[in-house]
Amino acid sequence: MIKILVINGVNMNMLGIRETDLYGLKTYRDLVKFIRNGAKERKIRVRCVCSDEEGKIVGFIHKAYKKYDGILINAGAYTHTSLAILDALKAVSLPTVEVHITDPDTRESYRRFSYISEYAFACVKGHGYTGYSEGLDLLKSKINEKKGAE
Repeated sequence: MIKILVINGVNMNMLGIRETDLYGLKTYRDLVKFIRNGAKERKIRVRCVCSDEEGKIVGFIHKAYKKYDGILINAGAYTHTSLAILDALKAVSLPTVEVHITDPDTRESYRRFSYISEYAFACVKGHGYTGYSEGLDLLKSKINEKKGAE
């Protein structure tokens, strides 16, 4: 069974409270339930983690090495600032999809650059929680393609 680590970053635990005009009223707990249900339908094993601390996110990525087949990540604001997260993703060399609930390209100019996109093979943005399902599908396809080539 494919194993994917889902990492959510800074302020994602505040879903349902923060900027509800952008993120809606669903909570982080609702998001995790949505991801787990989607993974179960796809016969994917997922682990969902969340942290506001950059170093912890880097630690999650490091621990994914040889334990997971891929990473689905929404680093929140760290997307636009963290070389450390980019370097960690490169170090573990796992297929990675970046996901965002909103579309950073339609928001403030400082949100339009993503360090994670320098490594991730795909980015899903602006599709709400559904973007996580799309990310799981992309990862599953990439991982199966990789396993087929081995």
